[in-house]
Amino acid sequence: MSGMPGIDLGTFGIYTFDFEHQPAALVRESVQELEELGWPAVWVPELLGREALTHAGYLLASTRGLRVVNGVARIWSRGARWTYGAAALLADAYPDRHVLGLGFGGQPQPGTKPLAAMAGYLDEMDAVDPVNPAPRAPMRRILAAYGPKMLELARDRAAGAQTYHVNVAHTEQARRILGPEPFLAVEHPVLFESDPAKARAVAREHLHRYLSTPYNLAKFRRLGYSEEEISGGGGDRLVDDFVFWGDLDTIARKLHGHLDAGADHVTVQVIGVRPGESAMPYWRRLAGALLPRRAGG
Repeated sequence: MSGMPGIDLGTFGIYTFDFEHQPAALVRESVQELEELGWPAVWVPELLGREALTHAGYLLASTRGLRVVNGVARIWSRGARWTYGAAALLADAYPDRHVLGLGFGGQPQPGTKPLAAMAGYLDEMDAVDPVNPAPRAPMRRILAAYGPKMLELARDRAAGAQTYHVNVAHTEQARRILGPEPFLAVEHPVLFESDPAKARAVAREHLHRYLSTPYNLAKFRRLGYSEEEISGGGGDRLVDDFVFWGDLDTIARKLHGHLDAGADHVTVQVIGVRPGESAMPYWRRLAGALLPRRAGG
């Protein structure tokens, strides 16, 4: 896989907030079933209280070979030295199974721009003089990136980039900026609902927070959506581009569009599942459509 030789995340993975709402025992059962289904990688955010690196460590310890990606660890949630130390330990304990995804976020730092904050954080990580044993496998890092300058930083200072809530056109643009070698992962929400009115209502509820934050609004405008499409909960074209809804075949076909546009890996977020419930029934169905058939499977 381009950008990260030695670690294979596969073509499709799972992105989930589910584990934020589940007790540890159920998280363990869930992630073990994902591995048994053949999912090669799971991506977990840092948002609702689960600390990124301990969360990743627990998922790694609960499975045999599953790869775990922080999507993303927020840079202002911990100092760069401690992020480096935690990621190095995971690289040593679970060789070629962990990827540190870094993103702008955490406790706000007034007056600091995302690009400068990320560059400074990487500078601090790279300046660490480690006193612990060197990890058995390389520590891999990628950056959450949307705009051209952050994508360039991901190209120059990391193994590649993760994009979140983008359309296929953005994937094409991101690949052009990154060039052929860096790793490009794309997250995309999906919804198992074939009624257009019902699907778009759920999708608009999901997209609401992203249609009201400045960095996401800038992203939508750069991608050519009009103010009318962005306002009022999102026009149909925007909603349909950013949430793939319909039956299993329709969803799978649309997800492959990101691969055709240059993504190395697509991580799939199932929406429309209430907090406390599990998306496992949908993950099982997606496994049958997106993952290679295994011998005896």
